[in-house]
Amino acid sequence: MTFCSTGFAADLVVGMPNWPSGQASANIIKYGIEKKLGLDVEVREMGTLIIFAGLDSGEVDVHPEVWQPNLDSVVKKYVDERKSVQLSPKKVTATQGLCATRETTEKFGIKDVADLKDPEKTAVLDTDGDGQGEVWIGAETWSSTPIERIRARSYGYAETVKLLEMPEDVGMAAVDAAAATNTPIVFYCYSPHHVFNLHEIVELTEPEHDQAKWNILLPADDPANWLSKSSAPVAWAPSHFQIAFGTKTGERLPKVASFLSNIDFTPEEITEMSYALEVERQDPAAYAQQWIATHADRLEAWSK
Repeated sequence: MTFCSTGFAADLVVGMPNWPSGQASANIIKYGIEKKLGLDVEVREMGTLIIFAGLDSGEVDVHPEVWQPNLDSVVKKYVDERKSVQLSPKKVTATQGLCATRETTEKFGIKDVADLKDPEKTAVLDTDGDGQGEVWIGAETWSSTPIERIRARSYGYAETVKLLEMPEDVGMAAVDAAAATNTPIVFYCYSPHHVFNLHEIVELTEPEHDQAKWNILLPADDPANWLSKSSAPVAWAPSHFQIAFGTKTGERLPKVASFLSNIDFTPEEITEMSYALEVERQDPAAYAQQWIATHADRLEAWSK
């Protein structure tokens, strides 16, 4: 007798975001659960807000990397108010900000976010010949990208540079090229990330985070007026990310909830993931299978 596998739904669906470590960790979760708990797990690529809606409805079970404060409003809605989503207690410490190569800071004097308001300084960031510099602020679908647009407007450099939104591999290729040719560049940066291991990267200085001045609305919160109603003329708050899973998933499969709550990736491992996928161009599934094969001790600990 022959069965068509497409006719059967997976036991679990892991939403996979479009950045390297999120893709790697989504697949590590898949193969780890399949190996230790014997369930059939599907990894499905989708945006974070779609994942959260799926966690809420029960159509999606896991989000591998929920960043805060980026997603504070989403977490408030689904975790705090609706209680349809739960966050793992394990957090990975992270940072976010604007970075430049050391060459940019030392030779061209772009060291502080205020320098981006000086069109004479930012002219050196021009790569398309129109006289105006460019700054990559992230991928179009990232929750950090509209926040970077808010920060640019609040600080005033939205008037002096063009804010570029494009996939991470394109943005990082530009950083690689700038570092190789000693060309100045400024870009949105986050850690853990391999770029800090590849090049001499310096974070631009800016006013300390002040929560009273951090007034963020995401496009999903107010599609028409999110930018005009928001303001953030300060640095990012200390950041972190966690695994999220549906409350229904935890009730249906308590061993899965326990497994997810025990996953404790280190910043160094997250950096290795981004390097493997973005620099070495490893396939996320193949990378995850190799990771699982060489980390039996971690899997055992997560399964307890």
